[in-house]
Amino acid sequence: MRPTLPLLAKTDFPALKRRRLETLQVNLGYRCNQSCLHCHVNAGPNRTEMMDAQTVVTVLAVLETRGISTLDLTGGAPELNPHFRNLVARARALGIRVIDRCNLTILSEPGQESLADFLAEQRVEITASLPCYSPANVDRQRGDGVFERSIAGLRQLNALGYGRADTGLVLNLVYNPQGPSLPPAQGPLEADYKRELRQHFGIEFNHLFALANMPIQRFGSTLLSHGQFEGYMQLLRSAHRTENLDTVMCRSLISVDWQGDLFDCDFNQMLGLPAVLRGRARVHLRDLLTDDPEASPIRVAEHCYGCTAGQGSSCGGALVPESAERAEALVQTRPMAGVAS
Repeated sequence: MRPTLPLLAKTDFPALKRRRLETLQVNLGYRCNQSCLHCHVNAGPNRTEMMDAQTVVTVLAVLETRGISTLDLTGGAPELNPHFRNLVARARALGIRVIDRCNLTILSEPGQESLADFLAEQRVEITASLPCYSPANVDRQRGDGVFERSIAGLRQLNALGYGRADTGLVLNLVYNPQGPSLPPAQGPLEADYKRELRQHFGIEFNHLFALANMPIQRFGSTLLSHGQFEGYMQLLRSAHRTENLDTVMCRSLISVDWQGDLFDCDFNQMLGLPAVLRGRARVHLRDLLTDDPEASPIRVAEHCYGCTAGQGSSCGGALVPESAERAEALVQTRPMAGVAS
């Protein structure tokens, strides 16, 4: 039985308001072919929650009505939703930038043999999880054999032109720390990834996004079981940087769960903290057809310090440049012995 996480909603985190809505981040369901220890969604093969066809139609209507520029698809493994390809194709036909948050191993799952070709044909931007360039570290965090299958997926994408100069097919990778520490400076780490992946595997990619682990769901429970939850929260709070508040992702993004309910970010979604719009405490995707969310308040909680600590963390990686020296000072914390995040 998992330990009960402390209530995170009580906080002194600074108040925020939304700007113009630019990104609709849609969680197509919690089913996934993996069960990663750092997963803030608690996704896995046994989850059954999946967005239905009618809600997908509403997603498309909101994209067009609100003039949203980016559709960011996540899960679970978003590709396992039976409406994934229809949604992607119709959004691309509207001229919308589509991001697929891909775990790479999905490309080799039975029934997904044509997925990589489809993504390339639709010119979908891929943001792929690869928490380390070390096989042992990746398999410890994500499961046995995941690194090898991830490398195979990256090679498949490279062969289609992803991550290569002048193709326009964008392939970004995502790094998560292996324990209760902040990620190192994104720029130098990206250089390390490019060198190691090119030298050992012949792999190319565009950018690396360094993300902090959020103290919720599986990772939060792991921290609690090792007596490290409060220490990690203190690390996040002590590393808070006010300048990151200007560019946190919730300022221009709304998160949609598999039922169409709205949240200020994917993390709030997992904590059951719904967005507030025009005084309504529970808001659905269809409300965006008539109401503009600009200037609405953003619900903040203790975990928000995970987005503003150090160089900052968002679905697009670091928020501000971070010197290697400062980043190194920020990550000094007791390691989680024998456990990956």
